[in-house]
Amino acid sequence: MAPPDRPEPALASAPDVFDETCSARHALELVASKWSVLILSALGDGPTRNAELLCRIGGISQKMLTQTLRDLERNGLVLRQDFHTARPCVEYRLSPLGESLSETLTALDRWAGHNFPALDAAREAFDAREGEE
Repeated sequence: MAPPDRPEPALASAPDVFDETCSARHALELVASKWSVLILSALGDGPTRNAELLCRIGGISQKMLTQTLRDLERNGLVLRQDFHTARPCVEYRLSPLGESLSETLTALDRWAGHNFPALDAAREAFDAREGEE
């Protein structure tokens, strides 16, 4: 309990991701992008060079890969190591914060892999109904 001359500190309220000013919403936006999910999942296998990520993640452009890696690095999820060699050699790996997210992303990957046939079927059924109208 605080001394009588000092007020009790206010308890921090729980994050409300439905509030547009909540920082937790930014975290959700960051990790919910398809490129972030794929990059973080790929880095879950260990340190990886840019070119390896580009080959592994089908459909991503070099520009989008660079932008997403920088955003993930800026937010403390990815660490970048430049080996300062004559031929540029940079490696990316998950930070401890990024590793803490890895288990959740692995579960999301498994869910998508397991449920994509049901999602495909639902989409086809919906599109067929829409085509009838």
